[in-house]
Amino acid sequence: MDKILGIIAEYNPFHNGHLYHLEKSKQLTGCNSTIAIISGNFTQRGSTSLVDKWKKTKMALLNGIDLVIELPTLYSISSAENFADGSIKILNSLGVVDFLSFGAETVDINLLNNISNILYDEPETYKTLLSNELKKGLPFPKARENALLACVGNSNDYLNILSSPNNILAIEYLKALKKYNSNIEPVCVSRYKSQYNSKNFSDNIASATSIRELVKNDNFEKIKDLVPDSTYSILLENIKNKHIVPDLNIFEKEIMYVLRKMSIEEISELPDVSEGLEFNIKNAVNSCNTIDELINRIKSKRYTYTRIQRILLYALLEITKKDMEISKKVLPYVRVLGFNENGKKLISEISKKNPKLKIVTSIKKFVDTNIDKNLELMINKDILATNVYTIDFDIGNLDFIKHLVN
Repeated sequence: MDKILGIIAEYNPFHNGHLYHLEKSKQLTGCNSTIAIISGNFTQRGSTSLVDKWKKTKMALLNGIDLVIELPTLYSISSAENFADGSIKILNSLGVVDFLSFGAETVDINLLNNISNILYDEPETYKTLLSNELKKGLPFPKARENALLACVGNSNDYLNILSSPNNILAIEYLKALKKYNSNIEPVCVSRYKSQYNSKNFSDNIASATSIRELVKNDNFEKIKDLVPDSTYSILLENIKNKHIVPDLNIFEKEIMYVLRKMSIEEISELPDVSEGLEFNIKNAVNSCNTIDELINRIKSKRYTYTRIQRILLYALLEITKKDMEISKKVLPYVRVLGFNENGKKLISEISKKNPKLKIVTSIKKFVDTNIDKNLELMINKDILATNVYTIDFDIGNLDFIKHLVN
């Protein structure tokens, strides 16, 4: 029987580093079929996807992924914990995935596992240490890092593990696998040459962050060396058609309008807003004209740039704390974005193994037949996210119009 590999990614855009990770993962696991869970039109750092989710799907399929499934918006723009939790829920629900491969700065999976065990079990010692660190006014990520280091005895082996974004996601994946008692085996692949969020590049490898910067600066010749030919062609086509959404600043006016319109009470109901932050946001938005100025006025030692950016996105997409709580409690649908011939067989295998699983290949059919109010909320957020994302360059309701990519 074929072994099946699972990958969780943003592919924003799919580049040579992603191709290396995919090929290395197949080599390490012996898998010959791959399912990717990808974020849609908005990303976990509270920003935009450079190209829409269908174009990202096409990039993935042209470079060796067999089946692409969308991570619902409520997970894809959430904290690392909820992003990972939603992704693992979907992968685990498929019932066919043998391995999960992720990239990380720390490749010793035992170290990552030890930390994930503490976060999953939450022993009293850890909770006390975390509480003490938070009382010092530290931002949660730093407070958690200090508490975890104290729990493992401040060993040099663990230094800087929690300051690396991919390590944090890897730990959250491992924690979620434990939470759902999953049989999926985790595999860690070292990030090759370029670090996450780095704006530097080495030979033909660069982070997605640096590639997006090159796109914004019209440095297309350099991009050609850093992505597969198929990705480059898709990027050029989107640039030509002005279907590129480089960052959240594209929606600056919409975000400022929404926040100025919202009451303080409504702002307080946005996810990640706590400790009176709603007052700071309201005061700032009434005296700022740009997103950058707004974020710089609000951010602090406790509230990072990324956290504030996610809050702005929650406001834009009308996402509340209640919505996020619902996402944590439900088993999401499986929204298929695209597949090749092998992926078509995978869908058939998944359907046979899990006849009750909600596999969505037609949004209209799902909307017309679904009776689950929580899943209705979730799919409506996906539809809204697409409508907002494409507001400058497409007609509305693309989720109903676009065909599966194959």
